[in-house]
Amino acid sequence: MVRKLAGLVATLLATSFVIFAASYAAPGDPVTFLAGGKENLTPEHLAAIRAQYHLDDPFLVQYGRWLGDALTGDLGRSTQYHDQVADLMAARLPSTLGLVAYASVLFVVFGIALGVLAAVRGGRTDSAVVAGTTFATSVPAFVTATVLISLFGVQLGWFPVMGGGSLWHLTLPAVTLALGALAIISRVTRQSMIEQRELDHVSVARAGGLSERLIVVRHVFRGALGPIVTMCGLVTAGMLAGTVTVETAFGLNGIGSLLVNAINTHDFPVTQAVLLLMVTAYIAVTTAVELLHPLIDPRVRSRA
Repeated sequence: MVRKLAGLVATLLATSFVIFAASYAAPGDPVTFLAGGKENLTPEHLAAIRAQYHLDDPFLVQYGRWLGDALTGDLGRSTQYHDQVADLMAARLPSTLGLVAYASVLFVVFGIALGVLAAVRGGRTDSAVVAGTTFATSVPAFVTATVLISLFGVQLGWFPVMGGGSLWHLTLPAVTLALGALAIISRVTRQSMIEQRELDHVSVARAGGLSERLIVVRHVFRGALGPIVTMCGLVTAGMLAGTVTVETAFGLNGIGSLLVNAINTHDFPVTQAVLLLMVTAYIAVTTAVELLHPLIDPRVRSRA
């Protein structure tokens, strides 16, 4: 446990360093962006900006100050919105979390269902599921968003296509975000169940006269649950970054669209804070899945 916590802290430190360094390695002088893009500023004004943001300090000193402030909840002030970054993120985070939660429910329910159906039925059903999920994986999110907006939003008028935070507004964005993840989960479920069906204890249960339905539920699906839960956690952890494209396409005011605007306007404090949040969330979720896996699959606990 101590080793895992030390590795987690080291990963977060390394990631935060890369994020801070990448932001200041962007083309252009940070002073120009911090000054609001104004040109022909006096040397005195430029010097005041450098002093205000400690830009004349050594790089490691700047990084240490930024990291220390971030640990206390001070993420700086946005150069575009002229507001505290923490307040901006707090206002937009519920929309993004709602979208991720909605999409997670969709891909978990339908992904596992399709995977079970393909593994149990086999034949043409299996081929159809594999072909469908392969196609879903190959379609970029922005293409899916465009098709859904055009068909269900504009032509049929069933769903709103821009803005809003209600469940109805989030349906098309959630479907877009969940489609690729659904394909991954269905494949993992299918493969895990096929592997479980070939194990000896399943053959013994079948030879003992147990019904096929009970065999699937008690032995096959239960044995395949470990890899399925692990992959669901990993996919959910990566979804926060996937909201960038979806929120931009549907005009949602979430963390993803905030990141896009910050990058376009060189709003370094917002860019750094959002990236740090995404990486921290990913590491936290993957660590939780790793700790949960032995509780789901006793075989992992026995090998540890």
